[in-house]
Amino acid sequence: MANTNDLIKLAQKLASEGPHKAEVTPRRVRALLGGKYAFDTAKAYHVWEHPYYPQFYVPLSSFTSDAKLTKTSSVDGTNNRAHLARLSLGDKSTERVVVFNTDSLKDLVKIDFSQMDQWFEEDVPIHQHPKDPYKRIDILNSTRSIRVALDGVTLAETSSPLFLLETMLRPRYYLPPTSVKWEYLTKSNTETYCPYKGKANYYNANINGKEYKDVVWYYIYPIAESLPVAGHFCFYNEKVDIWVDGVQEKR
Repeated sequence: MANTNDLIKLAQKLASEGPHKAEVTPRRVRALLGGKYAFDTAKAYHVWEHPYYPQFYVPLSSFTSDAKLTKTSSVDGTNNRAHLARLSLGDKSTERVVVFNTDSLKDLVKIDFSQMDQWFEEDVPIHQHPKDPYKRIDILNSTRSIRVALDGVTLAETSSPLFLLETMLRPRYYLPPTSVKWEYLTKSNTETYCPYKGKANYYNANINGKEYKDVVWYYIYPIAESLPVAGHFCFYNEKVDIWVDGVQEKR
């Protein structure tokens, strides 16, 4: 049986306080489970459960005839305004589902994003979580010098970086691969997904006999809006020392 303690706490919070924000979106939203579409709607909601980014909540009426959505129990403390549920399709199912019946989330269903095989906005696959419609990314060429060091050893240096500026986040500096000192790097098995940039791969740094995990990432095939960073290397600001035009940033 799935652990739903976190969903229960979320449902209790949303039933009593409401979401941080909720807005209907004109995007067509679909998701696959077991190789079939579980729902298909142009009336999904962006729901900010917290201030940082939204999740998709979909109407009860959007589920396909192949999908079976069954309420399993009322969430304690919600006065029947939130129910745990099970979504089944073919030979796959998930119990990480909540059906809401509140003023702001009436007849909307939250499905844990990671439980579906694949989500789509229109015909474009999305990963990790939905994009925030109020967030943007700017990728700007620059001639400001960037130097990256760790434990007193310079790992990269360039005067032709790309500045990636993402709403509400600190700047990231993407450096040409020829500016990196490869002798200090070894490939990592780590992979992460960003809804704005795509799948990232990582390198570790090996300096003075010590391994520093996942200090730099790169995108081989970024999604269209972030295409300029393809093949460039971005050192994790919080894990290394970075100088911009000779001025050291705080980690």
